[in-house]
Amino acid sequence: MNERLEDLINLLDIERIEVNLFRGHSPSDRWQRVFGGQVIGQALVAASRTVENRNCHSLHAYFLRAGDPKVPILYEVDRSRDGRSFTSRRVVAIQHGKQIFHLAASFQIEETGLNHQDSMPDAISYNDLPSEHDLRKKIIDSVPDEYKDSFNKEWPVEVRPIDPVDLMDPQPKQPQNFIWFRAKSSLPDKVSLHQCVLAYMSDMSLLDTCTNPHGINFMSNNLQSASLDHAMWFHRPFKANEWLLYSQDSPSASGARGFNRGSIYDASGNLVASVAQEGLIRVIKS
Repeated sequence: MNERLEDLINLLDIERIEVNLFRGHSPSDRWQRVFGGQVIGQALVAASRTVENRNCHSLHAYFLRAGDPKVPILYEVDRSRDGRSFTSRRVVAIQHGKQIFHLAASFQIEETGLNHQDSMPDAISYNDLPSEHDLRKKIIDSVPDEYKDSFNKEWPVEVRPIDPVDLMDPQPKQPQNFIWFRAKSSLPDKVSLHQCVLAYMSDMSLLDTCTNPHGINFMSNNLQSASLDHAMWFHRPFKANEWLLYSQDSPSASGARGFNRGSIYDASGNLVASVAQEGLIRVIKS
């Protein structure tokens, strides 16, 4: 297994310290605040470990406070309901005695039924694209010092962007974003693990979509940005370590908030998951 992916699996393997209480940690090389995908993934792990023989089909989450990467995160699970077909869980993440995040997740027994989906958009093959890590290495010398560590870091997920934004000199473009991504090596064949890894991955690049039309990005000095909420629906089986197309768009930005949507397809064109997120995009006046 890839070393970085093994680190991610260990990151998601949170510690059970009571029946409904879990403890998670952050990577030692994180800076400023905890990556939102990490909290989503760990919270979904906590919820999944209180459910048997059912898979998550949807989650809805709110980011309440920035996470502190220097201290553990406690995840408290409320076993809201165990029905004949559906199971509901609520997870609260706590640091310094305060809620920083909460997640509601629903699980369902395996069923068959009516079936339809949107078609996968035409996209350049992942075979014809460089990785984001390789693209960032080309501009590392011009990146401000405070971002260099983040740029040099090798992620457990390989990302290959289609039509990437010029991070150093962003120009206005359509509020769309298309990337191929996958976990970097094989994973144990466990549905809940692949879901939790994809939940972690789903926070990558999504918020950037709503800043595209405005010629700014997370590196702009006059932009304050942060995820506010995150929702996800799992539609069909998938493997998080196989190539997935993340098709993203932003239909609206207003009130210092940007709304983003994502559709995740496997390489065969099956729509495996959908994502929605609203984020803070506050332009700071000088």
